[in-house]
Amino acid sequence: MQYTILICDDDEDILAALAIYLNNEGYNVIKASNGKQAVDAVLSEQSFHLVLLDVMMPVMDGIRAAVKIREATHMNSNVPIIFLSAKSEDTDRVLGLNMGGDDYVTKPFNPVELIARIKASLRRYSQFGGMLREIEEDTYTSGEIFLDNVKKIVIVNGNEVTLTPIEFNILKLLISNPDRVFSSTQIYEKVWDEPAFDVARTVSVHIRRIRSKIELNPKEPQYIKMVYGLGYKVVKL
Repeated sequence: MQYTILICDDDEDILAALAIYLNNEGYNVIKASNGKQAVDAVLSEQSFHLVLLDVMMPVMDGIRAAVKIREATHMNSNVPIIFLSAKSEDTDRVLGLNMGGDDYVTKPFNPVELIARIKASLRRYSQFGGMLREIEEDTYTSGEIFLDNVKKIVIVNGNEVTLTPIEFNILKLLISNPDRVFSSTQIYEKVWDEPAFDVARTVSVHIRRIRSKIELNPKEPQYIKMVYGLGYKVVKL
């Protein structure tokens, strides 16, 4: 199938270059020049498989645009979001991930690396959303958490919660291996499917986001426990 990617950047040269790179890879590309246009596109009838968002833009920046996309009520709310930014500091990266981003690429970017990250995100999304997935008859539970890997849903206390593909896959990894501790490096390499280098903060941000959605009190988690100095585990209740 042909994937449709929304690219958003206020720099016309970068937007044109991104379109060329992605078109050459066989992707269908829709362009936007500010965050509001990106949000409007996602909320329209157009279906996207990935959104590439610049952070610093007029009218509406990429961070606010990502928040509004994540608040969407239809299928696009789980679409992978990759941020592009000239800011490379850890605080900016963590902010982007906290606000709903799945990945963060700094400018100037290497086109080969960017395409590789896009392909990895699309692969995870296709497996998560069922576009190309093989049927797997597996469900997992812990206490009041129920994860269905076929329907790709998570139910907590009788209510369905919305997770991004990465959040879902982290939870699936942990809940399918109850009481087993995974280091941040192991989690990253299994979920992101790429080598891990200094990924502790990236993984911790996603763990914090998952806890905010499944835990009654995220500050005193019942399900996802951190084993100091070793990693994370889901407790079998």
